[in-house]
Amino acid sequence: MNTPIKQLSIIGPTASGKSDLAIKVAQKFDAYILSIDSLSIYKEIDIVSAKPSKDELASVKHFGIDMLYPDEYFSVEIFINLYKQVKELCQKDNKNLIIVGGTSFYLKSLLNGLSPLPTIDAKIKLLVKEELCELNECYNLLYDADKEYMKNISPNDSYRIEKALFIYRASGLTPSEYFRANPPKPIIKNLDIYNIDVDRDILHKRIAKRTKKMLDSGLIDEVCYLEQKYTRSPHSMSAIGIVEVLDFLDGKSTKEQMSELISTHTAQLAKRQQTFNRTQFENIRSAKLNELEVLLT
Repeated sequence: MNTPIKQLSIIGPTASGKSDLAIKVAQKFDAYILSIDSLSIYKEIDIVSAKPSKDELASVKHFGIDMLYPDEYFSVEIFINLYKQVKELCQKDNKNLIIVGGTSFYLKSLLNGLSPLPTIDAKIKLLVKEELCELNECYNLLYDADKEYMKNISPNDSYRIEKALFIYRASGLTPSEYFRANPPKPIIKNLDIYNIDVDRDILHKRIAKRTKKMLDSGLIDEVCYLEQKYTRSPHSMSAIGIVEVLDFLDGKSTKEQMSELISTHTAQLAKRQQTFNRTQFENIRSAKLNELEVLLT
């Protein structure tokens, strides 16, 4: 019988102080930390992702950081499997678990669950691989069969088209029919969620300060290294902080303009994160960083 563990989540916009708070809470509650950050998962993307320092990572055992190389595939399904593995380890080691990060979509997926995919054998894999050589034809095929599902997918979204095609070929059902027959089940049923509420002006100042720190720490050199090693094609290379530096290297902006664009785009991301966190979760407690620190530590 697995030992029950305490789990809680700390979310908030980028640059709101989540990582520091999570470490303090983890130390108090004898917990491991699972990162829900779409960039920190990658090795070598260190400055752009604003990962915790080596000392911070050593102070509390972290998961979901430095797992993959920037050109390796990552998805919500992989994240859910990671969560299950980390939870098992917490139970084995008699540790609690703090889930922290800015990519709250991953947290939402744990609460909502995902429908299990049908069994996909080697024959289906080969068939789909051949069909995907003509991505537009695949999209049209699926759209004709299931407009309800495909109308929300871009004709260029190869990942989601591939997933829909796998379902269609392996199950014989359209994605809409399949998901109705196989509804998702929550992975976590009860979770205390704490959201860091930050005033806009304060957040913008923190973002500007962090952008300067990233540049002073060697952001441009890091992006040059990543481009040389991985090219610009991996999805991870389209992240805020990387795109702006690449444009600067292409001569599309000055260094000052590049810095301002990173701050502006990061602030826009933070606003989207705040909206998502405010509207997508129930039983969430929002408070200022210092108030949450007093409450949780």
